[in-house]
Amino acid sequence: MTTMIEIPAWLLILVLLFAAVTALDRVLMPSVRWYLRRRLERAVERLNQRLSYPIQPFKLARRRDTILRLRYDPEVAQAVLDFARERGIREDVAAQTAERYAREIVPSFSAFTYFAFAIRAARMISRTLYRVRVGAANAAALEDIGQDKTVIFVINHRSNMDYVLVTWLAAERSALAYAVGEWARVWPLQPLIKSLGGYFIRRRHNNPLYRKVLARYVQMATEAGVTQAVFPEGGLTRTGALREPKLGLLSYIIDGFRPGQSRDVVFVPVAINYDRVMEDRNLIHAEGGRGFRFSLKPIFRYLRLLIWQKLTRQATRYGMAAVSFGEPVSLTDFIGDHNGHAELLGQELMRRIEGVMPVVPFPVIAHAMASGVRSQAELLPAIQQRFEKALEAGAPVFLPKRDLDYTIEAALQTLAGRRILHMRGDAIELTEEGEALVAFYARSVAPVLGGFPGEILPEKSAAT
Repeated sequence: MTTMIEIPAWLLILVLLFAAVTALDRVLMPSVRWYLRRRLERAVERLNQRLSYPIQPFKLARRRDTILRLRYDPEVAQAVLDFARERGIREDVAAQTAERYAREIVPSFSAFTYFAFAIRAARMISRTLYRVRVGAANAAALEDIGQDKTVIFVINHRSNMDYVLVTWLAAERSALAYAVGEWARVWPLQPLIKSLGGYFIRRRHNNPLYRKVLARYVQMATEAGVTQAVFPEGGLTRTGALREPKLGLLSYIIDGFRPGQSRDVVFVPVAINYDRVMEDRNLIHAEGGRGFRFSLKPIFRYLRLLIWQKLTRQATRYGMAAVSFGEPVSLTDFIGDHNGHAELLGQELMRRIEGVMPVVPFPVIAHAMASGVRSQAELLPAIQQRFEKALEAGAPVFLPKRDLDYTIEAALQTLAGRRILHMRGDAIELTEEGEALVAFYARSVAPVLGGFPGEILPEKSAAT
């Protein structure tokens, strides 16, 4: 019993290492996780006291729990059986496919990342790039919605800046859950967007099983009261006009809604317009109706230019970015009046977005040039007339801080610097690209200011 046993030093170190790892995994880490989660829960409680629409427990649930809940949902289970029979595969293989879809869709929301990082970053980026203005805020109508309803902001899609701008402007109301297209499934955007509560949607290469998993996630989040933001057009406008709404998400929400049983859903129309869209050249050159391909190059190019301008104290911005809120639509009331047709709801929401579309300076200048004005002398009275018409129509109008002469001159210099027009004395000569560009901006205000030569109807896009 007193015999000494010798073991190699490396074996002793290995045993001690395993013991330390076991102690961390079984004793220390659960305690640390519990402590951190309790602190997070208390922080969220304090945060919810100042938010108009509190962060719901569904949004804060562990991602793995939500995936399992979605995977074993009765409707998803039935879709798994149908998928297996249709494809002639085993049920367990189809079930694994459904779980893979769930992992792809379900976000991993972090309240700390959203409010400590994303909101500050969104505010800084928005103010750096644009002079942000809010009109037709409809504060009274938004406050009357109440916390017992699910709020869904329905937004037109002009630029990828829309996500950044609305995230910041809605920061005092709630944390938004975005439906994001496949364009953002690139590093480092994908993990960041998931941590901000965004969920990805396949616009292509989907199937009935995928659509059922997506539908059930959207319905669960809606029933749980998660505040969401959707872009019914399904992608960026490539003509400048509002596109016909895609009906996928709206259909999922309506299908999962039970009048008198489900919590009411309130859609809030949001209209966004810009003096300059960062992706304008890429959008007008999109051929054959193909989707806009996201690229970080324009952003890096502008950031490089911005840093240089800051260093030389010549920083400039892209002009105004304006946001307006329309009259909310209650799903309970809408179903009672229209029998719950998704197509009618989509058209009504787009009509309300169009009704509060901000009228900002450059689209008005572009509308005048698209209408045939080709001299600086004619441009000023034409723009004044258009601003007056927009004001008479009750549209949200954002006049420039400086006089119109200065604004026109700055706009023409910018266009000349981008090599899309040439100045011949007083005459304005647009290039072929310039003609397409001014038409792109003019179409955003055409519903208020009237048509112009070459105007096209709203973009058509198949419903999903």
